[in-house]
Amino acid sequence: MTTEEVEKTVVTLKPQEIEIQNIDHLGIVSGIIDSIGVVGIINELIGVEKGEKVSSGQVVKAMILNGLGFVSKPLYMFPQYFETIACEHLVGAGVKPEYLNDDKLGRVMDKLFIKGLDTIFFIIALKAAKKFGVSLSISHLDSSSMHVHGQYNSSLPSVIFENQKGENNQELEEIAVKAPQEITITYGYSRDHRPDLKQFIIEMICLGDGDIPIFLKLASGNQADSSCFAKIAVEYQKQLEVNSLLVADSALYTESNLKMMSELRWLCRVPLSVKSAKSLISTLPESEFVDSTISGYKLVSKTENYAGIEQRWLVLQSQERRESDLRKLSQKITKAESKAVQDLKKLSQERFACEADAIKALSKLSKQFKYHQIHKSTLTQVKSKTKDSPEEISYQISATVWEDESKINTEVLSAGRFIIATNVLDSKELCNDSMLSEYKAQQSCERGFGFLKDPLFFADSIFLKSPERIESLAMIMGLCLLVYTLAQRQIRNALKDSKSTIQNQLGKATDRHTLRWIFQCFQGIHLVKYNNEKHVSNWTPHRDFILNILPDDCFRYYQLAT
Repeated sequence: MTTEEVEKTVVTLKPQEIEIQNIDHLGIVSGIIDSIGVVGIINELIGVEKGEKVSSGQVVKAMILNGLGFVSKPLYMFPQYFETIACEHLVGAGVKPEYLNDDKLGRVMDKLFIKGLDTIFFIIALKAAKKFGVSLSISHLDSSSMHVHGQYNSSLPSVIFENQKGENNQELEEIAVKAPQEITITYGYSRDHRPDLKQFIIEMICLGDGDIPIFLKLASGNQADSSCFAKIAVEYQKQLEVNSLLVADSALYTESNLKMMSELRWLCRVPLSVKSAKSLISTLPESEFVDSTISGYKLVSKTENYAGIEQRWLVLQSQERRESDLRKLSQKITKAESKAVQDLKKLSQERFACEADAIKALSKLSKQFKYHQIHKSTLTQVKSKTKDSPEEISYQISATVWEDESKINTEVLSAGRFIIATNVLDSKELCNDSMLSEYKAQQSCERGFGFLKDPLFFADSIFLKSPERIESLAMIMGLCLLVYTLAQRQIRNALKDSKSTIQNQLGKATDRHTLRWIFQCFQGIHLVKYNNEKHVSNWTPHRDFILNILPDDCFRYYQLAT
């Protein structure tokens, strides 16, 4: 039935005979969740209670729908949110909004925590990657902080006892003891520039193919990346059972981490705190660099041995970054010269008891100069006499400075340069340009963190009062990112393969849409119920085109009637 026919029929019916609920873009979200099999996996892992009106898997599905609804409704508004959308249609038959209350959500989040959040996420993400044909060959590891408000006390043991009345207390105590250790919500280095707020850390691995999150783990707010990255890498590769190339930033590059990852393939940035790295970028002549096939970069490949591990170092020079570094260097030199002149002027006004003291003071001051050195210095004898004391002799010293070319040239040579390293020694297996492109793709994790921290996403409303439930919510947030990136990858790949395009919000045809724009294209779609029939309103050929490049599971949420 067409939209016009539906509208004509609706006019002839009484208002109480008509029920209109929103579907919008949530049919896409539900379809992707179904394609992955999230509900079944959750129910299999944590069980189904006899007589429950809504299963744990359906609660998780509802939370993902809420998270990707982009309506900024926090969890305590959860039932109200589902009153306006087609709850049974999207979540499952018989699921009423009132069943999705905060008590039910809390119990499910506790069960998820007890089972093991990182295990649950990995099982779901790995199945999703295989289902959608996502390549596992390249993985990107990074972390970010998430700030929270309020006090956080562990409540898991009491929750276990409360939710399992009538069970053997000794068995419940054993469950509580075996439950994963909750993280500490505390102060630490804040990537959000909010040192005044407590935080926790999200450690995440995304696949290079489509930015798909494959591994997610929560950590205490004061944990340092360098202390955990290698352990995460080893744990991840053991579970993955695929020799994926792990890409990370400089936090991974420590002697102990490299030794721990001796059996893994890795690629990461070399920190300049490594003396040999700092020396290399400041001494390597420009003539050794060759152009990369990636525009704006030059490179030199070297074989090095660090931590007893032979590896390839790729010294890179970014033209854009070099120009920026040189501008900043020029500003630093000018500022340093102005300060040096002021300091020398202040010194010239001081009087010293002997020549040695004056020279010593000048020498001490010159050691503070980063880009300059003493050019000329003059020592002056000063005689002073008062009525009540004999003539006194003191000394004053004055000097001028000029630029220290050796120090400046070292920084000029280093400008725009950095080093990435890998233990993949065969350049045929991983060529120089591929090393650079894979390192640049490290932004996949950054995009994921940006998504999780978006104010439109419910990550900005973390208010739960126990670390366990915050961890569970963070895992659900990770599942939202998984669903989002899978759908986005599906649409982009389908458009590319068919050489098709869709207009973006500016009217420009492209095959690289964000899923958020696709979601906006599906606003205003409703489920209309009347005469014991269901129909979808406001369907258009444009929406039909998009739906047909999505998985078949998305289809049934929109195409109910012919």
